[in-house]
Amino acid sequence: MATYSHSKLSTFSQCRYKYKLQYIDGVKIEGAESVEAFMGSRVHEALEKLYKDLKFQKLNSLKDLLKFYRDSWDKSWTDDIIIVKKDYSAKNYKLMGEKYLTDYYNNYAPFDQMTILGLETQDRLHLPDGNHYHVRMDKLGFKNGVYYVCDYKSNNRMKDQQEADEDRQLAMYSIWVKNTFKDAKKVVLLWHMLAFNKEVTSERTDAQLKKLQDDTMALIKEVEKAKEFPTKVTALCDYCSYKSICPAWKHDIELELKTAKEFKKDAGVKMVDEYSKLQLVKKNAEEKMEELKDEIILFAKQKGIEVVFGSNKKAAVREYLSVVLPEDKTKLIALLKKKGLYDVYSMICYSRLNSDAIKGEIDSDVDKMVDKEKGYRVSLSNRKEDD
Repeated sequence: MATYSHSKLSTFSQCRYKYKLQYIDGVKIEGAESVEAFMGSRVHEALEKLYKDLKFQKLNSLKDLLKFYRDSWDKSWTDDIIIVKKDYSAKNYKLMGEKYLTDYYNNYAPFDQMTILGLETQDRLHLPDGNHYHVRMDKLGFKNGVYYVCDYKSNNRMKDQQEADEDRQLAMYSIWVKNTFKDAKKVVLLWHMLAFNKEVTSERTDAQLKKLQDDTMALIKEVEKAKEFPTKVTALCDYCSYKSICPAWKHDIELELKTAKEFKKDAGVKMVDEYSKLQLVKKNAEEKMEELKDEIILFAKQKGIEVVFGSNKKAAVREYLSVVLPEDKTKLIALLKKKGLYDVYSMICYSRLNSDAIKGEIDSDVDKMVDKEKGYRVSLSNRKEDD
């Protein structure tokens, strides 16, 4: 059996191609870290030091903590770190981290809100299916009979209550807490939203945790059955360390290295530009054809004729009837079955059969009767549509 983590499962849901590169192929991209992730790591290190030293009765001053953060930043920084938002420099992000630490220090000093039971924990939750779930809490605390599963968030987006109540990561960790500490009747999930100097909390019932664990095992089963690993383009692609080798972005990155003249001469650019023009012509032509079709029908009705003649072609206008099925087809289907006519009028749902067969979720005997072949679709979208 395997060990899964929140990061691993989130990567699978975010982009299966990234999951394949990272967890199956083991592809390493040296230095390809976003400045946001880099800053978050340095802030986490500083807060970990703060609480570790407290265990030895050493209270770091804010000045000492910021010095540790700055030294760690300068020692770890490399020019390979990615800054997506070009309007801001590394210094801006460094100062942002300093503000997070300053606000946290001033808000929580002397840091006696809870007894610290663990920092950056490395534990395993044993799942009923035999797999393990990696438990890594930024901070585990206890006070007055309540356990706190804490997470430091350094991203610049506030977590709302609904998102907190649906969060998988800390809730799965709380299952480990309840299994490990038998007196854990109440476990609070607590996010320190450092950018806003605020806390967000959530609690789960035993029934909710049971469902979450079942849903997580179902996702793990989906991961283990996966045979196809397509790319998925989202705004998160800009922060992905594999972007330079991703087939969804590789050509775009090659184009960034070209001059304006070379860009226009690129074979791919020329083909897509021409395809885009023809698609627009086709769209306009189809719209115009629909308009003309309506006009021809109206003309034929007004003239009392069935054929409208042109210079080289003629257009026949024929009236026809079509059946409109009821919105609720339950009674109709029941009647057809009762009359023994259902098999006569029913048909294979190709889209569902195709989907289940591709996912490997179809009956094995049925699967043997259908062949699979590769095909390709070409679809156009704006270059910055997913930003």
